[in-house]
Order: sequence, then C-alpha cells, then structure tokens
Amino acid sequence: MKGILKIYHPEETLKYNIRNTYCKAVYSNQQHFLEVEIITDDGLDHVEDDSLQYNFPQLSLEVFDFPIDTAEIEGKTITINDTDEDIYTEVNLFDDEDAFIYDNELKFEKNEEGELEVIWKGTIDDFYTGSENPIPFRLKCEFKQEEIEVDED
Repeated sequence: MKGILKIYHPEETLKYNIRNTYCKAVYSNQQHFLEVEIITDDGLDHVEDDSLQYNFPQLSLEVFDFPIDTAEIEGKTITINDTDEDIYTEVNLFDDEDAFIYDNELKFEKNEEGELEVIWKGTIDDFYTGSENPIPFRLKCEFKQEEIEVDED
C-alpha cells in the first residue's frame, strides 16, 4: 500500500491513489526543515464517468522548508498554517486551476511493518465547483523505500 487521499466534497467523496511519496528532514544553516511531497496516481479506473474527479485525475500536495525542532519526526504531530508572509504548503492540480490547503495536521508514525507513514488532515479549496468554502481532506500513506531492480543483459 502506498496510500490514499480522500477529499470529502459535499457531492461525493473523491478518492486518489498515491503514486509517489517523498519525506525528508533537511538540516541547513543550523536548522531542521521538513519536506514532504505526495503525488497521486492519474488512473481513473475506480472513478465513475460523471465524477467531479474526472476533471482532476491527478494532484500533488507538498510541504517545503517548514522549520522543525529535530530531524526525528516519528511520533510527532506537526501543524502547518500558512500566512501571507510564510508559505510552506502547495497544491499542484497539473492544470491552470489554483488551490490552497489550510489547517494542515501531519501525524508521523511507524506502521506494523516498521515503515514511516503519515496521516495528513486539512482543508483544501473547492477547485471542483469553485465554492467559497474549503472542503476537508484526509491522506494516509507510507514512505517505503522502493527496490529498484536492474536487469543485466
């Protein structure tokens, strides 16, 4: 399991499978910074033909340059609220639409297999219908090191 992102739109719950994950605590200029990137799969086999999700088959959520106290993030819950001066989060819809995420809570734990995982809760702009009210989302994924196999000829 890589993970799943659910966006709880009032008309339907939108489900995105996770394709790529990246998480790292970076040490720079005597300060630790959190970097997280989650990219969804663009497969739509599980989506109804008339779903709102069909217009947005893929998206990514990102945290960048967020200052943290230590490089150890296991067992930590991190709250991120962007301000006009400090922006640490980004949503990429892979088209011309813009969206922002708010009230971000990232909870890092180890799963049964010993892999680091995150449960990320927050709200996101309603880029589906353009409503003024942000809608809740919940993401759960693991950061498992992928094994790359090289075939030798």
